[in-house]
Amino acid sequence: MSNEREGADGKTYGLGFALAMPVDWNGRFLFQGGGGLNGTVHPPLGGNAAGDTPALARGFAVISTDGGHKGEHGFDASFMADQQAALDFTGQSVAKVTELGKEIVKAYYGQAAHHTYISGCSTGGRESMLAAQRYPMLFDGAVVGAPAMRTGNSNFALRKAVVAFNEIAPRDEEGNPQVGRAFSPAERRAVHDGLLAQCDGLDGLEDGVIANVRGCDFDPNRLVCEEEGDDSCISQAQADALDKAFAPLVNSAGYEIYPAFPVDTGMIEGSMTYIPGENFFSPGASAQQTEIDIDAEDAQLRNDPMQSRTDSYGWTNFSTFINRGGKILFYHGVSDAWFSAYDTLGFYQRAGEANEGWSEASRYYHVPGMGHCAGGANTYDSVDLLSVVVDWVENGEAPEDVIASRENPEPASRKLCAYPEHPHYIGGDEASADSYECR
Repeated sequence: MSNEREGADGKTYGLGFALAMPVDWNGRFLFQGGGGLNGTVHPPLGGNAAGDTPALARGFAVISTDGGHKGEHGFDASFMADQQAALDFTGQSVAKVTELGKEIVKAYYGQAAHHTYISGCSTGGRESMLAAQRYPMLFDGAVVGAPAMRTGNSNFALRKAVVAFNEIAPRDEEGNPQVGRAFSPAERRAVHDGLLAQCDGLDGLEDGVIANVRGCDFDPNRLVCEEEGDDSCISQAQADALDKAFAPLVNSAGYEIYPAFPVDTGMIEGSMTYIPGENFFSPGASAQQTEIDIDAEDAQLRNDPMQSRTDSYGWTNFSTFINRGGKILFYHGVSDAWFSAYDTLGFYQRAGEANEGWSEASRYYHVPGMGHCAGGANTYDSVDLLSVVVDWVENGEAPEDVIASRENPEPASRKLCAYPEHPHYIGGDEASADSYECR
């Protein structure tokens, strides 16, 4: 542990870290991003967005950290009572641990790392973003997955969705809404099948994967029953709830607090669903919440000091990072029920407007069907963006499409196309990425 000390609350704080240094070192250094509220030192393998071969196995020196505090279950926020621990979590730990690790690496191998990278998803994605934003001289390349860049806003949007679903949910004997019963299994299947009917074929192939993400304009009103009692359709109230839940969160002045969530297959049936069901996921919201004061919560959120410190959404000045030759790749699962893929895309677009040369330094990739960071019933979530960013930084090989793969339900590959394109089926073996083109 580095910088060990006793905090204001009497607890012991310091930067816990683990550094793996392979025998056959390739001269590269990687910071492995964390997750949740950190608090745990995870094995420094460098597996995020690295396909089948983690960074350590490739010869990278890899470092990981607990972010400056110890915590249980990944979401222990008690450390925020200590000023320095809170500051370390908001980003200072990334630079401190990286600089310390690089000194150790130099002493061990007798030479400095020739390039420094960072890769992570969720909180690790936020850390990768802020590394390029706040420490542009320290990192050469970054891979940013589903960044938890403004969790107050995203959790606020999830609360709004819960209220919309609770408005139509049946009540228990005490009058409390049972949000998990807002849609029956048959009704969720009707939404799932209706979504595919409206959007699946937009990419040239009806295979359960909606690859033309931005072209999908799902209308739940087209699924409304003509007669009551038909479980192959949904009620008008359910269609209205879906519209409200997925729509952007705006205040009374029309200011967008958080963008819309894309409607994707994994949002309905998956391990972490946005539509209520067995695996309904909605952090920061009471399952029984029936009212929400958007303007009041908006004002409260704007005055939250931790949000202003952890927020990596607002800062779009990458001029120094770009001028040094830095490269940054973004990816986000379209079925992410926690953070909207459109929020990450929105940041990417704003950064493009703010930075000359953004297109020569960055790419954004939608991953259809993928949930939060990985997984999904029908997705291609194994992709090696680490090699892509390394080749771009060190060899000047700018990427466009990259190859993603899966093993289940059967081995197959698919192109992920850089924004604004999507993979379109052109014929041939449906399981081969060669049968698709970006358009």
